[in-house]
Amino acid sequence: QVQVVESGGGLVQAGESLRLSCVASGSFAAIDAMGWYRQVPGKTRELVAQIYKEDTIYYADSVKGRFTITGDNPKNTVYLQMNSLKPEDTGTYYCKVDSKRTWYARPSEYWGRGTQVTVSS
Repeated sequence: QVQVVESGGGLVQAGESLRLSCVASGSFAAIDAMGWYRQVPGKTRELVAQIYKEDTIYYADSVKGRFTITGDNPKNTVYLQMNSLKPEDTGTYYCKVDSKRTWYARPSEYWGRGTQVTVSS
């Protein structure tokens, strides 16, 4: 089993910054990817940023140039630095970890419980 814990959310004003952290722990042989998703009430959860084991990175168009995702492999941790925040960035941010029990197994998805980010105008 894999545990995923997010932290770093909060209430900020537009233009300010926040840094989210996500730590994966438990039993796994490897992590293929770690990513951040955002969800607001009434809408589907959307991918904001993801980093893959080969260090390939994806950003949603809405956050390019403002958000930066980085990984700390030895600590099984991923960070999301969010700058120039906008009210439309408000939502619950979830971390997803794609990990494998063995090197040759298919990856499984594990989700954290989320951390709230609120940006006031």
